[in-house]
Amino acid sequence: MKPTIPKGTRDFPPEIMVKRNFIFNTIRSVFGRYGYMPLETPSMENLSTLLGKYGDEGDKLLFKIVNSGDFLADISSDDLSTGSSKFINKISEKGLRYDLTVPFARFVVMNRNELVFPFKRYQIQPVWRADRPQKGRYREFYQCDVDVIGSKSLLNEFELMTMINDVFKLLKINIVIKVNNRKILSGIASYIGYDDKLVDITVAIDKMDKIGYDGVVEELADKGISHAAINKLEPVLRLSGNNCEKLQSLTSLLKDNEEGMRGIQEINTLLNYISVSNFVDCPVELDLTLARGLNYYTGAIFEVKAADISIGSICGGGRYDNLTSIFGLPDVSGVGVSFGADRIFDVMTELNLFPDDAVKSTDVLFLNLGDESVRYCLPAVAALRDRGACVELYPDAAKLKKQMEYANKKNIRYVVIAGETEIANNEFAVKDMVSGTQTSVAGGNYLFDVIRKL
Repeated sequence: MKPTIPKGTRDFPPEIMVKRNFIFNTIRSVFGRYGYMPLETPSMENLSTLLGKYGDEGDKLLFKIVNSGDFLADISSDDLSTGSSKFINKISEKGLRYDLTVPFARFVVMNRNELVFPFKRYQIQPVWRADRPQKGRYREFYQCDVDVIGSKSLLNEFELMTMINDVFKLLKINIVIKVNNRKILSGIASYIGYDDKLVDITVAIDKMDKIGYDGVVEELADKGISHAAINKLEPVLRLSGNNCEKLQSLTSLLKDNEEGMRGIQEINTLLNYISVSNFVDCPVELDLTLARGLNYYTGAIFEVKAADISIGSICGGGRYDNLTSIFGLPDVSGVGVSFGADRIFDVMTELNLFPDDAVKSTDVLFLNLGDESVRYCLPAVAALRDRGACVELYPDAAKLKKQMEYANKKNIRYVVIAGETEIANNEFAVKDMVSGTQTSVAGGNYLFDVIRKL
């Protein structure tokens, strides 16, 4: 049988991994400049940690792990007949993490006495979702999360936006940052008379880009929202104009709703921070259809779109005030965003944004012309590596043509040759595989300097 991999997963060969590492290292460098420290959590969590944190739709996408050993020993025929939910709960106690935020909240609660608050961490690890695979959507993918917990200041939201700006500027991706506030969405739900349907409303309108306004209307109706309320909601979702004009219209609509007005004030404060600084130079747009369907968001929410390609969001997140309380630690507010490394990779590949040195592996290949040549080359190989060059010595004394083909296939720029003549003259022959020129170079430390100048 021909080997395969599960749908929605991928192998990453070396030529892909060097590009992915370029993305990871770029993101990691920005996180570090802002004082965030690395953290890792287990790939699997107890289902009691994961369930109920992402809403009904999120819970359905959790990959569950069957208990080890004889997991059917305590299962009766009654359990099988009562439905899949009870059956699964008896045979599975763990699941693969859906995101990095809930495990982070669990970590904070477990280690609260050792942490210094506000606690700033970043986390770059894979997550798993039992979603339908499609372009830009995978069942296993990496998230690059950055969060600060233990502070309610909107300066944290502003700092995250400057980090988003910095990351995508370094990656040369033109972006639009979309912002909204869950308090505003709560006010809107109250405005149309459905305070108790906030989750249903936000889950539906968050799909606007995917299913269009008519699809949103159909889903809202299916959730029991009246046509009168939907008609009242339409002009809110279709508000046009700049950010200031949208906020003015919202203020007029929600002036009697305390929660909604708090959200408007928070957005105003955040936009004011941006306007008085030069740190964010990409477009920032108030988008009232942005809802971030996850239940744990309570304040500002963000989503980042690539301006030059249609692929969905490449970064998103928001403020969560109550996430740690479900683990026994109330009144600890946090805010964070997640960079979607896989979608970022797809964007950079399609737009040809990877720099040439991002895919570089080996700088120099020393040919193997036999034992005497190897002994002569070894000190030079070590010296070049000490100077920071990426160097290989071909392991076998194969035919010269085979070794040169190896250099070509790996896009190695310089090939170093040490035959009888070179050894006798205490020198090396250096061939530039791009120009085809060959230069004789004295041995010792001169080799590195000459290669660097070629």
